[in-house]
Amino acid sequence: ATRGADARDADGAMRDIEEAHRGAVAAGQLQYTDPETGYQVFTQLASSKRGHCCGSGCRHCAYGHENVPADRRAALRPPITVKL
Repeated sequence: ATRGADARDADGAMRDIEEAHRGAVAAGQLQYTDPETGYQVFTQLASSKRGHCCGSGCRHCAYGHENVPADRRAALRPPITVKL
């Protein structure tokens, strides 16, 4: 089976996000600009600095969304993190 253009676009967007996050973490930044939306996004460094999961479902939660309510957590993608 072949994948549609939407799936390829989503894969490309995720690669862009991962690359932006990886670069920001390598530079020690607490935030980066989302390449698709232009919004500021907290890196896993910000999450680690906070010291606990805030329960908001952050994209780069260093704590695996442990304080996000279970019903909401089930609807989220797993956090995107890099090895520190």
